[in-house]
Amino acid sequence: MTLTADDGPSVRGRWGGIRSIVALTGVLLAFGACYDFHQTGPEDPSPLPRPTVVAVRIEYVQPNGCIATVRPCSDLVVFFGSWMRAGGEIQLTADPGSHVWTGVVAGVPVNYPPATAPYSVRIYDPYLQDSAVVRYTGQRLKIGGELLTRIDQPGGHDENALVYIDDIGQGHNPF
Repeated sequence: MTLTADDGPSVRGRWGGIRSIVALTGVLLAFGACYDFHQTGPEDPSPLPRPTVVAVRIEYVQPNGCIATVRPCSDLVVFFGSWMRAGGEIQLTADPGSHVWTGVVAGVPVNYPPATAPYSVRIYDPYLQDSAVVRYTGQRLKIGGELLTRIDQPGGHDENALVYIDDIGQGHNPF
């Protein structure tokens, strides 16, 4: 088909109208897909699960004799756990007539069965302070009824024991 001067405007007008309709349909489809009449707002992410926390009984057996040379033997025995924040340590209470010191730590996050590293726990005992450097121990320590046997840095000034805590407050030695 050849276009002549006589039928030009009507053919061009028809094709121009079709192009306009196609372009308008494309624009409406593009904006229609993006525009959403969602009135309630975005959904919040699901909350992170809060760790289960338990209360754990601590028992420490103090040696019979005090070897302290730089601190008084009458100082209190203090328990430290790696999950605790600074200042969160607890002072244990002496059982009358024995060398056993006890306490209960509340709010201990459960980490058993093992999915992470075990907790590090230690005791400040005034009976063991024989130098100007503060000495800690992880020996003679029961957590949740379990005598801890995995000692990190045994005999050193920063000695500590390793433990997992289950959902009933029972301690577990690492494997």
